[in-house]
Amino acid sequence: MTPAQTADLAASPAPPRPRRSVLYMPGSNARALEKARDLQADALIFDLEDAVAPNQKDLARQNILTALASGTYGRRELIVRINSFDTPLAQDDLAALARASRPPDAILVPKIIAPGQVIRAGHTLSQMGFPESTRLWIMIETPLGVLDIRNIAATSVDPSARLSAFVLGLNDLAKDTGARLTSNRDHWQPVLVRCLLAARAYDLAILDSVMNDFSDTDGLRSECEAARTLGYDGKTLIHPNQIALANEIFAPSADDIAEARTIVEAFAAPEAANLGAVSIKGRMVERLHAEIAARTLALAAAIDRLRP
Repeated sequence: MTPAQTADLAASPAPPRPRRSVLYMPGSNARALEKARDLQADALIFDLEDAVAPNQKDLARQNILTALASGTYGRRELIVRINSFDTPLAQDDLAALARASRPPDAILVPKIIAPGQVIRAGHTLSQMGFPESTRLWIMIETPLGVLDIRNIAATSVDPSARLSAFVLGLNDLAKDTGARLTSNRDHWQPVLVRCLLAARAYDLAILDSVMNDFSDTDGLRSECEAARTLGYDGKTLIHPNQIALANEIFAPSADDIAEARTIVEAFAAPEAANLGAVSIKGRMVERLHAEIAARTLALAAAIDRLRP
């Protein structure tokens, strides 16, 4: 079987979108936004919230509109994090973004604590004229948000909510809970798992929180590997130096791809048409493993499409 035929077998109705590395960029820094065009991050979050001083919000909005209109970011996903709906700034942010000649792929809303806020945000995007292609991402960064995560995720069954991704914010959770941000994140496991299960139950993407010490390569590797093992799609980042490592860890390895191709080919063989399991190298492999393998190949193909 040729690689093209294998890729066809791995195709799915909704091919996965790589989100291995999702880099925050301060909207007030026009030079940084311009440099981001050459970075290999899968997605960029143009920030209007925490990274922007109160007296620079208008400047940041204009810089982001210019960046969106440039059309120079290739296939990368472009997301804008607005200010909290609890502040008047959110309406100003959305009013500016609604005028964008090239709308963002998603709006990231911080401080979500309840399902009603998600519904409100989705309806607001529609009322302000954002196209259906502009999705809603939400920050999970409060104790109430974590406690009600299942109901928050369930809003995604309503198309008008537009919800498609969770982004964890452990910095704010640490502030609100008193939990420490340390190199060992074992104490955060209940939060990480709870949010992951809610996301997967409703077919949502989920991204791990940032690592503040961008000079700690070993720490970043440890966090990325742990999040990847749990099943997270990728990691949010604060510095370009973190991109390559996140891309490496959250991508299927060469061995992963080879094994996936073997499994997909085995189940594509005519003699396996009515079988629920096949033997591969002395190991019984079920059809559910073929589905996992197909997703692996689809993700690898999507990553290849991102490359310049």
